[in-house]
Amino acid sequence: MIRIILIVLLFFAAVALSPMLIDEKGYILIAMGDITIESTVVTAVILLTVLFIALMIALKVFKGGLNISLGTWRKFSGAGRKRAEQNFRKGIAAYVLGDYQQAEQLLAKSADAGQQEEAAYLVAAHAAQAQSMDSNANHYLTKLDQDTASQRNTNLESILVKLDILMTQNKLADARALMDQHHTKICHDSRLLAKEIELSLQELRFDNAISFIAKARKAKDVDTTKVQRWTQQAFEGKFNELLKQHSNDALHNYWQSLSRKDKQNDEIIIAYCRVLAKANINEPLEKLLVPVIKKGVNQNLINQIKLFPLHKPTALLSAVQKHLQSSPQNSFWLSCLGHLAASNQDWPLAERAFNSLLNSGDDASQNDDVDIATFGHVLAAQGKFEQATKVLLAK
Repeated sequence: MIRIILIVLLFFAAVALSPMLIDEKGYILIAMGDITIESTVVTAVILLTVLFIALMIALKVFKGGLNISLGTWRKFSGAGRKRAEQNFRKGIAAYVLGDYQQAEQLLAKSADAGQQEEAAYLVAAHAAQAQSMDSNANHYLTKLDQDTASQRNTNLESILVKLDILMTQNKLADARALMDQHHTKICHDSRLLAKEIELSLQELRFDNAISFIAKARKAKDVDTTKVQRWTQQAFEGKFNELLKQHSNDALHNYWQSLSRKDKQNDEIIIAYCRVLAKANINEPLEKLLVPVIKKGVNQNLINQIKLFPLHKPTALLSAVQKHLQSSPQNSFWLSCLGHLAASNQDWPLAERAFNSLLNSGDDASQNDDVDIATFGHVLAAQGKFEQATKVLLAK
């Protein structure tokens, strides 16, 4: 700074002394139209120098002010970004903890501030849907569409959340349009495959669901329990559809057309038998189930059989009683006998079976909710309300 001041002083001294040394002040005339400006060289140089210094000072002041403004802007923008990050973290935590109202508010704020917009809007939409606030959920999905409109490939997670919300709102046509738009990705992602199956079941498109369930069985990362549930739903829906829209023969023919592997699938057998039982179609039902009871190997299937709404399951009762002849205190077969006798409305036989079951010493049987509930029903059907109440309260 001192160097600059010295240079300026030397310059002024040179300008002031030069005319004296040469004894000639010089003369300047500027003419613009009717306007003329007259000045000596010394005066002009001094004015220009002063103007130059003024400009330098102005630039210095402006630059300092600009630096202050940028620093202030960075400070405020940084604070805003940190606040958005904090809202995002709090929103995710609130969502995990089930506080969907708080999660929706925080995530919407963080998305509006530009903090992970897609993830924030997706979770906010799902949180709104969890509160049954369809309009809010749709609003966030619209915002998401606007923000991702310029992207070439839509994020798969975004598709999955949209499908889930649309299906929850029962907007099946919109969900199907979205699914068909991305149908090429179904076989490449098990999550989208699962949504295709669930959507097909909601649409009552059972053949479509069954075809995709076959693919889900081959996928290693699809939950087996879900596949079993889907299989029962899809085939039971298909069997009911054939029975209602066509005839018993159409149902029988479809069953016969299934592969041997499908006919040995517990979920498909359960679906078929449940439909037959509800329709009181006993002959094919007993033909299918009596061998299962006689073998007594597949306890999972037998436990399902005893809960079917069976109509006069005489042949099944006989098969169960043969097992009890060799093992009278077997809790598994006593439970089956009690349920089948109750279905046959043979109340005394059912009561004896359940009494024997409770006195068998098998803790698991004594605490089985289904057995206790059926026993209470059997006693009530005979007018033994006090005993029924004791049985139910004892649980």
